Amino acid sequence: MVAISKIATGDGHGENSPYFDGWKAYETNPFHPTDRPDGIIQMGLAENELCFNFIKKWVMKHPEASLCSAQGVNKFKETALFQDYHGMPEFRQAVAKFMGKVRGGRVEFDPDRIVMSGGATGAHEMVAFCLADPGEAFLVPTPYYPGFDRDLRWRTGVELVPVVCKSSNDFKITTNALETAYEKAKEDNLKVKGLLVTNPSNPLGNILDRDTLKGIVEFINEKNIHLVGDEIYAATVFMEPEFVSISEIIEEVECKRDLIHIVYSLSKDMGFPGFRVGLVYSYNDSVLSCARKMSSFGLVSSQTQHLIASMLSDDDFVDSFIVESKEQLFRRHKYFTWSLSQVGIGSLKSNAGLFIWMDLRKLLKEKTLEAEMDLWRVIINEVKLNVSPGSSFHCNEPGWFRVCFANMDDHTMEVALLRIRTFMLEHNKAMVPRKLCSQSSLKLSFSRRRDDFMSQSIMSPHSPLPQSPLVQART
Repeated sequence: MVAISKIATGDGHGENSPYFDGWKAYETNPFHPTDRPDGIIQMGLAENELCFNFIKKWVMKHPEASLCSAQGVNKFKETALFQDYHGMPEFRQAVAKFMGKVRGGRVEFDPDRIVMSGGATGAHEMVAFCLADPGEAFLVPTPYYPGFDRDLRWRTGVELVPVVCKSSNDFKITTNALETAYEKAKEDNLKVKGLLVTNPSNPLGNILDRDTLKGIVEFINEKNIHLVGDEIYAATVFMEPEFVSISEIIEEVECKRDLIHIVYSLSKDMGFPGFRVGLVYSYNDSVLSCARKMSSFGLVSSQTQHLIASMLSDDDFVDSFIVESKEQLFRRHKYFTWSLSQVGIGSLKSNAGLFIWMDLRKLLKEKTLEAEMDLWRVIINEVKLNVSPGSSFHCNEPGWFRVCFANMDDHTMEVALLRIRTFMLEHNKAMVPRKLCSQSSLKLSFSRRRDDFMSQSIMSPHSPLPQSPLVQART
């Protein structure tokens, strides 16, 4: 047998993780309300399906945006032919404008500084390639997205150094934690080239406040290292405080701008992961030049560019979508966290993202990562829910789990919540009488509680629709 490359045969992709194992378990036995009602429900996928009907209406009204329609076929040839690596001007202009609107119009983005990539995955690899050589390192605050081990490390040879953040201060990034990680990297003979922060956070579902961001900028300026701001969840902030972009901060403080880079995509904010629209926005001309050369390996298709440009150029649609998306996420988050609280499950306070950071520490037999994995196996194999254990996000405190709530319809969510309630009744004897109620009475009890909550809060047909604080501020 002819040998293939070490990269191809190695485990650098990072699939050897419970995060990916959960996906594999789901794929072998996916839930379906009628065909497979006992299957595993996917709660490990950070996907936003809550506004699809809203988007569908726009698509139906604008058939010309699709090249594969009678109304759009006249532009088929010019769009199907070769496109410059810079991307269509109208696409970059529309995306730059959208990025500004998502950030409340407090900052403007230059379309000429946008470089396309195949999703945020490709954008992160592109940035890592441009900023660091193999064996050099990025600091990354924990807990962080498991895919970063693949995106930044696999093909570039870049190392990731965890910045340990703790639940005692809600996992905030502190200067002390940054300094400790930086010194640890030096002790390990690693040259630190940059710091990667995710804002809003995946998996925490919260945002970095202005003072924290200023401290981060001060840190990277002092160390003369790059700052990569992953802002792919910027438009998912559904409650105050408002999102603050790193682009706003560098307007307020002294900063070496050529150290600042932003990764963005439409996968989360618009719910378009299948379109593979990833972007790098850099204040460094050399990085822009290199990134454009690299973009030829992962361009966004011209058909997708055309559709996105048409959609995001519609100001009325964009303004309405931003409000609608926040409202839908606010509703779902409020109901989901309330439902968990009814069975004694807490979570980190959050106001953004498509997930919550669920606290199951009290269910662990002991405070170890092994006990966390034992609990996770029960949830996957018996409760039949794919949730992601904190250890896969490099969290060093056992018992935290990321649970996604925006990638399913209402019925699937109710089934998932019922399974969680059943599990808690069976495993937390202090919460229920010794004689457990039957499945049917359990479902009735939960439904009544749900109906009481809905009538009092967000779904009563006799009261006006409540709005999240952010939406109220704009209406």
